[in-house]
Amino acid sequence: MTQTAAIDLNAEIDRLRAEVEALRLRAEAAEAAAETDVLTPALNRRGFIGAMTRTMAYCQRHGVPAVLLYLDLDGFKRVNDRLGHAAGDAALVQVADLLLTNLRESDAVGRLGGDEFGLLMLNAGVEEGREKARKLAAALAAEGFTWDGVKVELGGSFGVRGWTDHTDAEVWLAEADAAMWLRKKAR
Repeated sequence: MTQTAAIDLNAEIDRLRAEVEALRLRAEAAEAAAETDVLTPALNRRGFIGAMTRTMAYCQRHGVPAVLLYLDLDGFKRVNDRLGHAAGDAALVQVADLLLTNLRESDAVGRLGGDEFGLLMLNAGVEEGREKARKLAAALAAEGFTWDGVKVELGGSFGVRGWTDHTDAEVWLAEADAAMWLRKKAR
């Protein structure tokens, strides 16, 4: 092999390595996008179910507790009706930020659809979940949402359900959703 051919071959190898790296980065970004909500910094439903599945496996293996909180926003319809959908989107982002700020990095927040969120807390029991729900409800009520100088009250109804050897994330989520609806109707 001539020196020129070796240089050309090395240049081609370098080009291919760079192309492979660019493809790897694109694949990582696509994977992250597949599990992240398109609007908020929270996980989407798919990503949140994945986090729940991993948490259930961890709890089963290590015998640790976990608690699931299901949040349905109260007053969100007023934001969309009074201020428009752009304001509604901004309110959802604000709520997701509030939830993420008030949970540990080991916990997960997901936007399950519309104005519903899931919060998953590892190494926490039902009482800790209820306390967290009380604090988050108070923070939502205190902050409200302001758009173009107009303040709209926001609140939240929480359902709290501890992990009890669940093996199906959708069943656990449905139980927390049912608990949330009981609280909402009790108001």
